[in-house]
Amino acid sequence: MTTNMAASCSLVCCKEEREGDKAVMVRFSNGSIRNADKLDFSMYKSVDENNPRKRSRRILVAESERLSYVGNNFGTGSLKCNNLCKYYVGVLNKQTMQMEVHNAQLFNMQPVIPGETDTEKSQDATLTYREKVESLISTFGTNKQKKALNSRRLNQVGSDTLHQAVAKAASNVIDQKGLEALQQEVAETESQGDLALHLPPCDANADNPEDVYLLDDLLSPVEFESLEMAGSKLAELSPEELQKMTEGGGSLCVVKHLENMPTEDEARDKVARGAFYLSMLLKLARQKNVTRKFGQEEGCPRIIQNKLLRTFTVETFNNGRVMNVVSTSMRAKIAAYSLALLLHMGHMTADLTLLHRDLGITEARMIEVAKSMGLTLVRPARGKTEAGLQGEHKQAALVVPLIKYDQFMERRKRKKMH
Repeated sequence: MTTNMAASCSLVCCKEEREGDKAVMVRFSNGSIRNADKLDFSMYKSVDENNPRKRSRRILVAESERLSYVGNNFGTGSLKCNNLCKYYVGVLNKQTMQMEVHNAQLFNMQPVIPGETDTEKSQDATLTYREKVESLISTFGTNKQKKALNSRRLNQVGSDTLHQAVAKAASNVIDQKGLEALQQEVAETESQGDLALHLPPCDANADNPEDVYLLDDLLSPVEFESLEMAGSKLAELSPEELQKMTEGGGSLCVVKHLENMPTEDEARDKVARGAFYLSMLLKLARQKNVTRKFGQEEGCPRIIQNKLLRTFTVETFNNGRVMNVVSTSMRAKIAAYSLALLLHMGHMTADLTLLHRDLGITEARMIEVAKSMGLTLVRPARGKTEAGLQGEHKQAALVVPLIKYDQFMERRKRKKMH
């Protein structure tokens, strides 16, 4: 492409250029150079041609009799405009009177001060960013900045003194009570605190047992409405299908409520929908890694799938992919929500033995969850139930006001008995 600029000059665009054909433009940080022709320029490039980030790195050195200058197109001393803009430089051929346009790259040349050693640089590198800023403030800062710096240093001294006092007090407590007893108290407090974080919303001052753990907090009205079709399919299962479901390793809690469905339509629909949601919770508790297809085979609505993944799983990253994992704390949360749902399905009474078997957790852990929810533990008399083994089943009932258990004292008593 040729463009006439004047009667005696024409503009000619250069052909395809390689990386090494770019013109070099320099800017000296400490001013203009008077005798530029006396500078000796040298260009160095990275030897790593395979790395796409390093193969374009260049270092330009300009040496004179008095001082040396160094510039590069990478690192903190480089010009950021090289990445944001594209520069061109025109070179006039006086013989043909044509100006060739070439790609250009800019270098910021900084003087290298004699006397700087690697030892001094290494000492500066050991300083933190805050220490460097404080050094600059103490040397060049204003009076207001220096006062703020002194105040911050005095506060730091006071904080160190406080830490020493706390450490001394903690040492005295350890000597008095013993390290083993303190560790047991801390473990008990942490376990209770972690478990309390995963309990359903609770109104401990409610007058009616149904209002302590509201059903709307477990399943919103929209979510409850979406379970109409899935719940109706469970309600239509025949006794033979329920028996096959039990023999195939199905959830015992779900089968028990389906076998004893209420006769009223409204109560029957409520139990059926709750049974389907409970089956999804119990299935989720036995999973480790959960995919987005969870519950599709059972006909689980999309809104319920999203609720399960959002509420009862933890997102982790593995090999660049986001995975939903059911952690130990999430299993405790599933146990608490399942127990609260069973209370609404069973007239504020739930079978803890069947639930802990379906969840795959220990009976002690299940009882701990029930106690943290303030439930009353009930153990029926032997021989009062249909099957002999069910006489050992432990029940939990929601009675207002809720019970507050002293778990630490109970653990100490059990240890003394051993």
